[in-house]
Amino acid sequence: MLLGVLDDDPTGSQAVHGVQVVTAGDEDVYAAALAGPAATCFVLTNTRSLAAPAAIQLTRHVARGLLGAARQVAPGGGRGTAGRSARIQLISRSDSTLRGHLMAEVEALQAVRREVTGAGFDGVLLIPAFIEAGRLTAADIHWARTAAGLVPVGETEFARDAAFGYTASDLKDFVSEKSGGAISPGNVRSISLDDIRYGGPDRVRQLLAGIAAGTWVVVNATEYSDLETVAYAVLLAERAGRAFAFRTGPSFVRAMAGLEPKPPLRGVQLRPPRPGPAGNGLIVAGSHVAQTSRQLAVLRAEHRITGVELDVPAVLSGPDAGRVMADAARAATDALSRGDVLLYTSRAVELGSNPEDSLSVGRAVSAALAGVVRQVVSGSPGGPAWIVAKGGITAHDVAVHGLGIRRAEVAGQLFPGMISVFRPLDAALAVGVPYVVFPGNVGDDATLAQVVRIMNAAGAPPAR
Repeated sequence: MLLGVLDDDPTGSQAVHGVQVVTAGDEDVYAAALAGPAATCFVLTNTRSLAAPAAIQLTRHVARGLLGAARQVAPGGGRGTAGRSARIQLISRSDSTLRGHLMAEVEALQAVRREVTGAGFDGVLLIPAFIEAGRLTAADIHWARTAAGLVPVGETEFARDAAFGYTASDLKDFVSEKSGGAISPGNVRSISLDDIRYGGPDRVRQLLAGIAAGTWVVVNATEYSDLETVAYAVLLAERAGRAFAFRTGPSFVRAMAGLEPKPPLRGVQLRPPRPGPAGNGLIVAGSHVAQTSRQLAVLRAEHRITGVELDVPAVLSGPDAGRVMADAARAATDALSRGDVLLYTSRAVELGSNPEDSLSVGRAVSAALAGVVRQVVSGSPGGPAWIVAKGGITAHDVAVHGLGIRRAEVAGQLFPGMISVFRPLDAALAVGVPYVVFPGNVGDDATLAQVVRIMNAAGAPPAR
């Protein structure tokens, strides 16, 4: 079975390794990734930065492409021949703190399935768990681990997102809220921890067999064993003719792909040693969640690092945007020759008059940040030795528009199941340079400083 993952920012691959992520919307590129050993292709759609109509259009386009690519891949792996296409499972991977175009993107997948097969999915499984980051679902309540302990996700700062805010922590209520009341909580089904742990795959398969007409199903999970049981039950149900769409956090993808955990990357696994200075790094921060701002403060307190601020109000003002970007690029390029550089957006959050305007503002800021990165990397002799991108949308735009990455391999993570390292395979700039994708909502206050220490140590020559 193949897995096609529509990832609404580049952070969905945190739990996996040895898979390819692609940004080009081309069937042949998808097929090449799916034909690899992991039989999994992450397509970076960045739909979380788009308005709903554009997100729907792009999701449909990518879903059609993935279904077409599956026809090029043989059931046992490798490129296929006519009449022997492999079966592909489509997963809409989104935020483990529930931000994103939930209803719009799932309905887009339903529409493509109806278009291709004449029938929609029997059910939609909502599985936002991200086990490593402490995003867990129990008794249908989704929880997030914070400094104060586990908190219902509707009580976190993420629920107050300007574009994707919500109030519900009970996922049945959440589905109803996001549907505008069109779906009542009573019409949302649930697979409980008791179903999973006491009933096992057979019980879960029986529950899935009774799902029809696109019914939403909340899947509870607090451990990988829960997700693995559900993944096995899904395969059993599908063999009996059922079909499901998935809206998930990162962890379920690993369970569905059958991947074992990989130890965190260190040393030469990140980059080979080099003689002389270890090489300087570029940290790019666009995320505005309070967690990121705290991490930036600790980084600057603990490391000798040059900070270069991109003035967001000036970028948004229009006439001065080009000059502001050029000034930031010159300052960062000069500083990179002497040490590590932190390029960050000013911390005051600029909001639009409504959620769609706020997304538009975010796209403009992210594009400007990516433009500065492009100038820095292309203008620095030798370029940075490593790059860290802080924030999901930031990581996408820096990868695609700043570095021109079209295809990369997920080498692994810096911590168990968290903070992926991409190895660019096809890119306009920085081919082979470790590219660290660091979500805005992951880690404690000291994690970014720890990442910088790890990356600097990786390139240091061995002690004699």
